[in-house]
Amino acid sequence: MAYLDHAATTPLLPEAAQAVTAELTRTGNPSSLHAAGRRARRVVEESRESIAADLGVAPADVIFTAGGTEADNLAVKGLFWARQAADPRRIRILASAVEHHAVLDPVAWLGEHEGADVTWLAVDRYGRVDVAALRAELAMHHDEVAFVTVMYANNEVGTIQPMPAVAAACAEYEIPLHTDAVQAVGHLEIDGALADTLALSGHKFGGPVGVGALVVRRGVELVPLLHGGGQERELRSGTIDTPAVAGLAAALRVATRVQNAAQLGALRDDLARRVCAVIPGAVLNGDPWNRLPGIAHFSFTGCAGDNLLLLLDAHGVECSTGSACTAGVPRASHVLLAMGVDEDTAKGSLRFSLGHTSTREDVDELLAALPAAVARAARAGQVRAPRRAGLAV
Repeated sequence: MAYLDHAATTPLLPEAAQAVTAELTRTGNPSSLHAAGRRARRVVEESRESIAADLGVAPADVIFTAGGTEADNLAVKGLFWARQAADPRRIRILASAVEHHAVLDPVAWLGEHEGADVTWLAVDRYGRVDVAALRAELAMHHDEVAFVTVMYANNEVGTIQPMPAVAAACAEYEIPLHTDAVQAVGHLEIDGALADTLALSGHKFGGPVGVGALVVRRGVELVPLLHGGGQERELRSGTIDTPAVAGLAAALRVATRVQNAAQLGALRDDLARRVCAVIPGAVLNGDPWNRLPGIAHFSFTGCAGDNLLLLLDAHGVECSTGSACTAGVPRASHVLLAMGVDEDTAKGSLRFSLGHTSTREDVDELLAALPAAVARAARAGQVRAPRRAGLAV
């Protein structure tokens, strides 16, 4: 099998597996005061210190969660509620139009249920947020803005956002900034202090599934989603998963110390060149220069992405489409639509994502299967088109 879907989840690093396994054999609630509890607490706090050092933040700023989605929800809802409680005028949210659904959906929910006034920030054809538009919105409405949210790097097309410029604009108007850095942490050199809140998820860089963190800069007020034991600065109640936290810290240590971004980027560039060489009309989406090292996202004219995915899967190549499916109905990616891609082209897109286990042989497997798969998917599209036209008549 050629696994080319690391952006969805990446294989567990041996160091992370070892850390998780070691803690699974031990007993102790890190909130307990006896010896077993204190031992578990030490593991949690040493893991917190390690993660903080890798992100360049203070240990107290690291709040453990069950993953990236929870971290994003805590930041988005927590910031909105806290800011609105302090000043009822602050109901406006500025969010990039290409956010992951872990941000997109809670922002939309706040608009539908909590009275938020949502402005979706436009992006260019590469998926880069328009900083000038952000500045214009802040200049006009800064006294109404609850917070701004812009992802560090896009999970579909790989575009890295101009975060220093975004952060500077927010700081000028003293507006909190959240960033979903789930795809960036472990793959880029991250300045964890750039935003007021920053979300990450372990299984995107070789850690276990079901654990993540939210970096919350000191002085930033959040309303918690969960209430109970008051763990994690009373921002995230619930017994801390010591084995998962240990695995998270171990994976991030490896990911930040064994930097393979250059090698991974070279492999991605080789994949992109070869795909464009053998598939006429294939379009590489996203920023061609400032992009995540492991993501190559293509549109294939005349092909349905889900058909193409299944044809490749039958040949042992695993990847993902550029669209989400709801109740079995393929929908065009909101990211590509925001970039100005037409709906039919957006539905014919695939993402190939590389990670720490990827090899040249994986790329060779893809290139061996792709031409025939594209040709077959294109023929299927030509057969279906007249039927759709006939039904319309």
